[in-house]
Amino acid sequence: MSVVAGLDRFKREFPSDFYNVGIAEQNLIGIASGLSSEGFKAIAVAQACFISMRSFEQIRQYLGYMKNPVICVGINSGFSLTFFGNTHYAIEDLALMRCIPGMTILSPSDAGSATKAFSAALELDTPVYIRLSGALNCPVVYSEEPNFEIGKAIRVREGSDVAIFATGQMVSQSIKASEILSANGVSVEVWDMHTIKPIDRQAISNSLNKKLIVSVEEHNVIGGLGSAVSDVMSEYPNSPVLLKLGVQDAFMNVGDYSYLLKQVRLTPEQIAEDILNKFNNLVRG
Repeated sequence: MSVVAGLDRFKREFPSDFYNVGIAEQNLIGIASGLSSEGFKAIAVAQACFISMRSFEQIRQYLGYMKNPVICVGINSGFSLTFFGNTHYAIEDLALMRCIPGMTILSPSDAGSATKAFSAALELDTPVYIRLSGALNCPVVYSEEPNFEIGKAIRVREGSDVAIFATGQMVSQSIKASEILSANGVSVEVWDMHTIKPIDRQAISNSLNKKLIVSVEEHNVIGGLGSAVSDVMSEYPNSPVLLKLGVQDAFMNVGDYSYLLKQVRLTPEQIAEDILNKFNNLVRG
């Protein structure tokens, strides 16, 4: 498991601080929680589908209820495990983690912001879930070091017509989609929602003057980023329409990463097309 988790170098350099419990994610959370309760900073790493779903009860009881500040890192979230199939796709993990009281959820958009997210998580005294999405060689979103602060979204593109709230790998996809939309005369603002919980309420409320709000996530549209954005918008009168792009509550036909994204219309071209159609319908009234 150290190989697939990318932890071989850590294991070599710090062998006394590394524990491989094998394919036993429930035990992994129990052991990490026990270490945490004794004052150690424990980080539990496993595939996102299993650490979130198979270990949900343990995370709820030991981290949520007992408040052990373990950092759970879910690798290969979304469709990253491609040909392993629906049993290995993590498209429910955000929904599960969101409903645990006291849980902080981070979903970085590229490798650089992932290191920032991890550093920020180490400073917290609360349980954290870090969701790592995308296939190999994820596009770089930030050419310079971002100002990463938990609970504060980063605006990566300014615009006046549409606001896109994206998370994880979908930030880079949304930036490309915004460029396509710009060529079609639609001005698009793009936000990197690297923190799902606590959600940046200010960023959302400041964008309610747009004609259309869009959420983009490699996750079921039920319970994830779109639902978190909707929760905030529902508190304001006369909010604009929210278009939730992501997995439309369905299981997938198995294939490679690009094929899976095409199925759920999460390529830049498809994102732009869906936004443009919705935007034009709204403008026409």
